[in-house]
Amino acid sequence: MGRLRYDGTSEPILIDDETLAHLKVIVGTKLRRQESFMMTWLPPEGGDPGRVTVWIHPAIPLQFLFSSAEPQAIQKPRIEEIMHALNATGELVIDDYVQAKIADGSTSKS
Repeated sequence: MGRLRYDGTSEPILIDDETLAHLKVIVGTKLRRQESFMMTWLPPEGGDPGRVTVWIHPAIPLQFLFSSAEPQAIQKPRIEEIMHALNATGELVIDDYVQAKIADGSTSKS
C-alpha cells in the first residue's frame, strides 16, 4: 500500500501502488506545466468528517511513497481518463482510491 503525503506534515493518504503511480504521472505533468489544481477526497472512516480538499502547487511538498521497489506499469487509457476528469473540473477527486487503515495495520477500501 502506497502513501501520498501532502505538505510534509499531514497524515499520509493510503493508496494502492498502481493507482499511486498513475496519480504521480498526472500530478507531475500538471505541476511541470505550472498548472496548480485542487485535489479532494473523503477521509476513511474514523478520520476527519466531511471532505478534504488541498491546493496542489509546485511550492508545496508532495511525497509519493511506494510499498514496492518495483516500478508500476502505467496504463495510458487510465491516465487519459483521470486527466480528462481533472481538466474538466479543475479538481482531482480521489475518493475511489483512498484506502482505510484497519486496527491490525492492514488496509481496506473505504
